[in-house]
Amino acid sequence: MTFGWETIPITEVAAPVERSEPPQPGVIYRQIGVRLWGEGAYERESMDGADTQYKALNRVESNDIIVNKIWARNGSVSVVNEALAGCYCSGEFPLFRPNPDVLDSKWFYWITKARWFWNSCDEKSRGTSGKNRIKPRKFLEIGIPLPPLDEQRRIVAKIESLAVKIDAARQLRQAIRTDAQAMLRSAFQQVIEGAEYRPMGEVAPIVRRKVEIKMDGEYPELGVRSFGKGTFHKPVLGGMDVGTKKLYNIHPGDLVFSNVFAWEGAIAVVHSGDAGRVGSHRFITCVAEKGITTPEFLRFYLLTDEGIEKVREASPGGAGRNRTLGLKKLEKIEVPIPDYGKQLWFNRLQAQVAAIARAHADNQTELDALVPAILDRAFKGEL
Repeated sequence: MTFGWETIPITEVAAPVERSEPPQPGVIYRQIGVRLWGEGAYERESMDGADTQYKALNRVESNDIIVNKIWARNGSVSVVNEALAGCYCSGEFPLFRPNPDVLDSKWFYWITKARWFWNSCDEKSRGTSGKNRIKPRKFLEIGIPLPPLDEQRRIVAKIESLAVKIDAARQLRQAIRTDAQAMLRSAFQQVIEGAEYRPMGEVAPIVRRKVEIKMDGEYPELGVRSFGKGTFHKPVLGGMDVGTKKLYNIHPGDLVFSNVFAWEGAIAVVHSGDAGRVGSHRFITCVAEKGITTPEFLRFYLLTDEGIEKVREASPGGAGRNRTLGLKKLEKIEVPIPDYGKQLWFNRLQAQVAAIARAHADNQTELDALVPAILDRAFKGEL
C-alpha cells in the first residue's frame, strides 16, 4: 500500500515495556485478551494467582500496545483503553509503549484495524520452524505511516466521527429488526387466539419420497441450519459415494426438520432455490394440507418458545446427536390451526419482515465496507 507520509518502523516510535509481577495465590488478577481482525482488546475472566502456570504476569496500562504473539498475523493487536488498565497478561502478549511526542496511541489503534497492517504482521510471523509466532523484535520492524502529531489527531477525530455515524446506523437497523420481530410475535398471538390445536399428523403429515440410487447418478444434498436460519446446500454426492445411505427427494414447500437438531431450531421451509435436492433419512419432510395450514405458519409456531418446547419433548435423549426427533412423536405435536385466511395474512406479514431483513443485510455489507474504505483513504493522506 502507498501511504501519504514517510513510513517509520515501529521501533522508532514505541519501545517494549514490562511490568512483571509474580502471581500470588489468593490474589485475583483481571485478565486481558485481544480479539482477531482488529476487533480490539477485552477483559477475560479473572483468575486466582494460584491457577496460572506462568511464573510472571505483566500489568497493562492505558495506551499500551498489546500484541498476541500467536495470532498477530490474524489482526490480534490492539491498544489498551482506560477501562482495561490494571489487567494482566502473560508473556505471550508482549507490550509496547508509544512515544507520545511522535505517536498518538489512537492513531496506532486505527492502524491495528487495517488489512495492510495484518498482512505486515503475517509476514513478520513466518518462521522456519513452522510456528508462525511474531517475535517482539520482528513486530518492531513493521513500518507504519507517521504524519505529524497534529495531523494524526485531526485524522483520528475525523475517523471517529465517521465511525460513530456508522455505528448509529448499525444500531438503528438492529432496533428495526428487533421491533419487527416483536411485532410479528404479537401479531401471531392475536391470530392464534382461540384457535383449535390439531396434531401435525393431521394437518402436515410426513411424506417420504425415496430416491432410487444409480451408480452414475449425482445427488445434491440439502441441509438445515439450527436456530431457524433456513436451508443450505451441501456438496453433490456421486452414486458411488452414497453407499448404504438412504436418500429422499425434498420439494419446495416442504416443512423440513433435521431430526438430530430440530430441538435447537433446525426447522425450515424449502424454497424454490432448493428444488432438485435430496436429504438423508435424518431430514424429515412434512407437507401442509392445502386450505388447512401452510408450512410458513407452522414453521413460525414451531420456533416460538411454546412450539420449540414441544419439539424438544418429542426429541428424547441427551445433548447433540443423542436428541433425535421421533417420527411418531412429531406426528403427535399439536399446533394451532386458525382460519386459513388469517394464516395467509400472517404469512404476508412474515414476507414483508423478511424483505426488510434482506435489505438490511445488503446494507450491512455496505456498512461493513465503509470503515476499511475510510482507513484506506486515511492512511493515504486523503481524509
